[in-house]
Amino acid sequence: MSELKIDTRLWSSKARNLSPYTPGEQPQHDNLCKLNTNENPFPPSPKVGEAIAKVLERQADDLRLYPAPESDELRNALAGLYNLDVNQVFVGNGSDEVLALVFASFFLKERPVLAPDISYSFYPVYAHTFGIELVQIALDADFSISPDAYRQPCSGIIIANPNAPTGLLLSLADISKLASEHSNSVIVIDEAYIDFAQIEADSSDATVSAISLINDYDNILVTQTFSKSRSLAGLRVGMAFGNASLIEALTRMKNSFNSYPLDKLAQAGATASVLDVEYFEQTRQQVIDLRESLTADLIALDYKVLPSHANFVFVRPKEGNASAVASALREQGIIVRHFDKPRINEYLRITVGTAEQNERLINALTTLRAMSI
Repeated sequence: MSELKIDTRLWSSKARNLSPYTPGEQPQHDNLCKLNTNENPFPPSPKVGEAIAKVLERQADDLRLYPAPESDELRNALAGLYNLDVNQVFVGNGSDEVLALVFASFFLKERPVLAPDISYSFYPVYAHTFGIELVQIALDADFSISPDAYRQPCSGIIIANPNAPTGLLLSLADISKLASEHSNSVIVIDEAYIDFAQIEADSSDATVSAISLINDYDNILVTQTFSKSRSLAGLRVGMAFGNASLIEALTRMKNSFNSYPLDKLAQAGATASVLDVEYFEQTRQQVIDLRESLTADLIALDYKVLPSHANFVFVRPKEGNASAVASALREQGIIVRHFDKPRINEYLRITVGTAEQNERLINALTTLRAMSI
């Protein structure tokens, strides 16, 4: 196949200057052990397929019509789940679209947005796309986030919690502190992995999600996704929770860009997932248990493992040779994520897999250790 030649003469200057986000690799190979993109190892609720099948059974009537523009049934289900009013709930085509609308709706060109220097790598892309200055605040030496480091003027703060790729969790007390100290700025808490977080045994908190704070702070906006804990990465559903005024701004921005973000199949499947609480709790706990077992096995192999509240672990081989380990695992059909960036280039991010996948990984790492890799 000949090399594709790109002619940019008809492009806008904005298109020419974009630096797109690079998603995790999606290789297609037989017997692949794919532990690089934090997908859930378990299938979605069986009720998701049933709900989608019902839509398809009525396709002559349903699919020729536009979907509900505000995804009312899904938003009502989410409001019921979190004991919120429906006007405190927003949904979009994956959390990435929701986050893009957040940047467009709340962050100003006159004042910067603050974010951790090691976090979700889409944040700098959004900032560049919308012409917003992003000031990256260095994580502490232990990779934790210090709220005191964010004491500077800004139009907003965005923090992934648990953070990616570290998996560390910022407390609700620290989030409250940020919201109080920046009362005229939007504090965005990106909770893609929050359902895998565990409340500490000695904690007085009943939850770890910042959704519990939105009635106390009108400047906190929480984003989540169906891609991780609900095993629906292929369906593309994201949501945001916050004060009704923040949700109205997102709705206005959505309706000025894409008034029908979620199709009928996505709305039906996502709603069914929300309503199947028992299945969700069962698979969520399985992932947490598998994460703890994987952590113990990695520590036994002399890996440094950060305390994770996500469905992945962030680990450092004893020799710090993360790139070599990732390459050697790839030769055995096991794909993990290596970030060739300062401060974290000696670490690997490994998705929690099934018990069989985790065992395959540990056996491979044991072999590599014997080979001094």
